[in-house]
Amino acid sequence: MLRFLTAGESHGPALVGIIEGLPAGLVIDEEKINADLSRRQKSYGRGNRMKKIENDRVEILGGLRNGISIGSPLALQIENKDWAIRKDRKSQKKSIPRPGHADLAGAVKYGFTDIQNVIERASARETAMRTAIGSVAKILLAAFGIEVISHVIRIGKVKVGKQNLNIDQIKMGLTKSPVYCANPQISEKMCREIDQAKEQGDTLGGVFEVIAYNLPVGLGSYVHYDRKLEGKLAHIIMSIPSIKAVEFGEGIINASRYGSKVHDEINLKSGKIARTSNRAGGIEGGVSNGEPIIVRGYAKPISSLRDPLKSVDLKKNKTTRAPYVRSDVCIVPAAGVIGESLTAWVIAELFLEKFGGDSMNEIKTNFDNFNKA
Repeated sequence: MLRFLTAGESHGPALVGIIEGLPAGLVIDEEKINADLSRRQKSYGRGNRMKKIENDRVEILGGLRNGISIGSPLALQIENKDWAIRKDRKSQKKSIPRPGHADLAGAVKYGFTDIQNVIERASARETAMRTAIGSVAKILLAAFGIEVISHVIRIGKVKVGKQNLNIDQIKMGLTKSPVYCANPQISEKMCREIDQAKEQGDTLGGVFEVIAYNLPVGLGSYVHYDRKLEGKLAHIIMSIPSIKAVEFGEGIINASRYGSKVHDEINLKSGKIARTSNRAGGIEGGVSNGEPIIVRGYAKPISSLRDPLKSVDLKKNKTTRAPYVRSDVCIVPAAGVIGESLTAWVIAELFLEKFGGDSMNEIKTNFDNFNKA
């Protein structure tokens, strides 16, 4: 079983993570993980903490020898540089919850009189470690020719039209876009949309798309509800802060179409089974069908506003304005990187469920025998 656990607070010394179930014999390059951490951190619309303070880099503390996994739990750490700035400051209790955050519900749930206790763990800072963990999953999948990539298709009212880009075209477009949009003209409009929201003291949401290529048929289950591929993907994408909806393939528009215009016909091409469309997003009946998996995350605008909304001071029991905490204007590009990593994690989990073994050599043998069959 492949599983992980994270710990650490937004302004604590570090974020830590443990991966259990990783096979022995996987070569892990920390710089590949750091590249994903950098992408999460430096996208357009991010706040000063990500731009000027943090420089996220992973340190692997256990589970490797000479850069190769040995089958034991993998231990990862990301230092919080903000800790050194804040550790000697006296923290004042916070009693005004911010609308849209976990502040109020979390304080009531745990009986806190200091909302900062909620903020420390509910913060999206935790996703830095999950990005690193998912990056390890991407390294594992790459050993079997599976690639996972994300790109932004909407920010605010600016969106990309229907496009059929291959993975190389997406990669090329992303290298030139500060918002990780593969369309250069739309990318510029998205940046202007973010600039306008910033000038107004407001925030923006949007949509990212994750695509997984070269998957084998049969990952997931139609037998068990809790092992359905889209169910597991929806769960992990929805676990990203600010994500309020998930879509697979053309799921939203398909709800208004006739069935004859929705389902992907099965044909023979040069003696092999082929599809002429992929409206299902690569998943049928909870199982991968061999087409690219397409999943989208819909992010709300983040809740920390420079011109704050109304709230209540729980200590003084009176109406007031929510506090403004330094924050981002738009997290959609960063959320896409997180979604990419977490999508890879779910695919890796189900890949090992089907082809698993204690070592990479054993898994490759199982995978090759499946493909031959």
